[in-house]
Amino acid sequence: MRKETKKDEIKNLLIKKGISPSVQRLKTLEYLYSYRNHPSVDMIYDSLKKEIPTLSKTTIYNVLKRFIDAGLVKEITIEGNEVRFDIFIEPHAHFKCTNCGNIFDIPYENVAFDLKEINGNKIDKTEIFFFGTCKNCLKEN
Repeated sequence: MRKETKKDEIKNLLIKKGISPSVQRLKTLEYLYSYRNHPSVDMIYDSLKKEIPTLSKTTIYNVLKRFIDAGLVKEITIEGNEVRFDIFIEPHAHFKCTNCGNIFDIPYENVAFDLKEINGNKIDKTEIFFFGTCKNCLKEN
């Protein structure tokens, strides 16, 4: 019996979520799992367009919308209208380096709070963003 590959796992995950595993969907989800760089639509498109010549940004938007609706990906908005996509959907915070622009996941255990309610108000979702200089950029200076 052959071992299931990452591509097989991705295909099976899409099927399990009721999503037809088209080439565009498979490659987009594979990209998100492989890079974990909180990409924008442009970043995904630029990475995949040589491999899928018929790909369009509209297709990427539609694929990501479908993934969000299925609970596979979450959309994060950092600084106004900068929309990025995160494959890690468990609760966590984000750190954005103001020097290089990279975004890093910060586990909640490193954050001072993970509230379920505040002042009698039920919290359904928490988004925490930190901004500063990442350790890689600090090393360069």
